[in-house]
This record gives sequence, structure tokens and C-alpha cells, in this order.
Amino acid sequence: METLQRLTFNQIAFSIIIVIIGFFLAKIASKAIVKLGKDKLTQHQTLIFQRISYYLIILLFLVTALQQINVDLGVIIGAAGILTVAIGFASQTSASNVISGLFLIGEKPFSVGDTIKVGSTVGEVLSIDLLSVKLRTFDNLFVRIPNETIIKSEVTTLTRFPLRRFDLAIGVAYKENLEKVRTTLLKVAEDYNLCLEDPEPLFMLLGFGDSSINIQFSVWTQRENLLELKNGIIERVKKAFDENGIEIPFPHLSLYTGSQTQPYPIQHITKQAKI
Repeated sequence: METLQRLTFNQIAFSIIIVIIGFFLAKIASKAIVKLGKDKLTQHQTLIFQRISYYLIILLFLVTALQQINVDLGVIIGAAGILTVAIGFASQTSASNVISGLFLIGEKPFSVGDTIKVGSTVGEVLSIDLLSVKLRTFDNLFVRIPNETIIKSEVTTLTRFPLRRFDLAIGVAYKENLEKVRTTLLKVAEDYNLCLEDPEPLFMLLGFGDSSINIQFSVWTQRENLLELKNGIIERVKKAFDENGIEIPFPHLSLYTGSQTQPYPIQHITKQAKI
């Protein structure tokens, strides 16, 4: 009996040692995958392989540890299967998110580190998990979006391509020479180092507005310079228009009822102070 008890204690101790070794090896393997995949894999792919290897190694060592203490794995696997089916029926939403997560991982519309827009939410992708995508917004808020919502929504990846275009809407007075306006705007883009020459700037007349001729002036820049470009080019266009005497009008309202109509009488009334 003492030999059996001593053997059982040794088995338990050995099983615990196996589990501890498994955790250490899982961490080492995860770090090794990060180093090996630094140049060959994307950040998203590295994260996926890191998690798979970590949990797979722990599972293998855990199974080995259970075998050391003569645990019947068939009973555990059967119970886990029944439990999985029960949880699946009870949580259909989670199952839908898992399936959507697999589609996201396979399709790869964005990766960890990208900036995306989902509905009105814009943020940097922190992780892409089986149930949800985690974002960090520009005002440093943490946002969790279920995968099913992303699959059903329009998602814009703002950092997918290296170049971005900025469209500046401008209105000029009807009296202005449009060729002079065009030349002035192109000169602003030429002198601004953040504006790219290729693709070249775009000058487009949009039509006649209520108080102005509406223009769209579009310039291209590197993705990382977009915010600085937005602030800088508006300031430069305003300064160039002032220097060249180009008027940016504000809305006017004129009341007109026909050539034979007398002007509307206007009477200014002030209240007299009571004595």
C-alpha cells in the first residue's frame, strides 16, 4: 500500500512537472515564431501562428500529464464533445462570430496595425480574434466589434495603400477668372513639398452654386502625411487667394419679385422709453 501511495505521489509530481515544462516551452516557441516570422509573415499571421503553437504545445503536455496519472482521456473527450454541442446550441451568436472570424482570417481585408473604419468608428486594429476585432480609436478608446458585425458592414481600410488623395472643396466669386484660379491652385500644390507630382493634382469645376462657382481641387500625398497636408494646404490656398485678390464669397440672399416691383419699404422701429 505504501509503495502504491508513493508511486501515486511520484506520478502526480511528475505530471505537474510536465505541465510546467509545457508552459515554458510554449512561451519559448511563441517567441521563436515571432523572430522567425518577422520578415516572412505579416503581423496578423505571426499572431495567429503564435497563438496556435502556444495552445497546441500546452495541450500536448497536458494530455501527457493526464496519462501519467492514468486518467481515461476517452471519458474526457466524450464529455467535452457533449459540452461543446450544448454550448453550440446555447450560443448561436458566438458560433456565427467564430465562422465570421474564420472568413476574416482567410480573406484578410485588413491586418493588425491597420487603421479601419467600421460605420462611424475609426481606429487601429489591435487584434483579430475568433469572436471579435479589437480597435484603439484616435482618442485612445478601446472598441470591441463582433466579427459578424464586420462581415455584414462596409469596412474601409484607410492604411491599405501607400498614397492618399485629399479633396478640397472651394467656392470662388462669379467675377473671378477661372484660369487664374486654376493657375494659383496648381502653383500652391507645386510649392508645397507634401503634394506629389505623380499622380498630378486635379482641378475640377463642379458647377454653379448659390453664391459661388464650386471647385474641387485634389492633391495626392504619402499616407503618413495626410493629416499635415490637410491643415497645410488650406492655409496656403487662403494665403494665395488673398495675395492674388481672388474672392471666396459667403452666401448672399437677394429678394426679387420682378422689374416693375417697387423696392420693399424698410422701417426701423425703436421702443421709446416710458416716462
